[in-house]
Amino acid sequence: MKASRRFPALLLAVGLIGGGVALAVDDPAEMLPNPAQEKRAEALGAHLRCLVCQNESIEDSSAPLARDLRKVVREQVAAGKSDQQIMGWMTERYGEFIRLAPQFSWSTALLWLMPALALVAGLVIAWRTARRRVVATPAPLTDDERARLDALSGRE
Repeated sequence: MKASRRFPALLLAVGLIGGGVALAVDDPAEMLPNPAQEKRAEALGAHLRCLVCQNESIEDSSAPLARDLRKVVREQVAAGKSDQQIMGWMTERYGEFIRLAPQFSWSTALLWLMPALALVAGLVIAWRTARRRVVATPAPLTDDERARLDALSGRE
């Protein structure tokens, strides 16, 4: 293989092997010195939605607001607050939308139950469609119908 072809293949291999989850922590000073606390803060941040990006966690986002939220989470972890206290504070301040996976409640019941409802509806529709497609065998001809058919077809 030519050297010009090996380099892109090498880059691809390094990217696939070393391309685990890339966190958006921009500054190493942002990280907590205690590895256990940092791991806990990362886990909490992975469950919080970036309010700017909306489809990324604050750990994955490089938006300035996500950076601020990561800082708040790390400050609260360092202060010794529990995971429930931190998530409760975030939810109280930003609403249930901040959670990537909202808790089950009456207000989120439809959100959680919609996949199951869609599956049941699809199965019912498929069952009813399949049931309608069953072709019934026609009833046998009566003697009068057979005589008329013979007369029309010229078989008398």
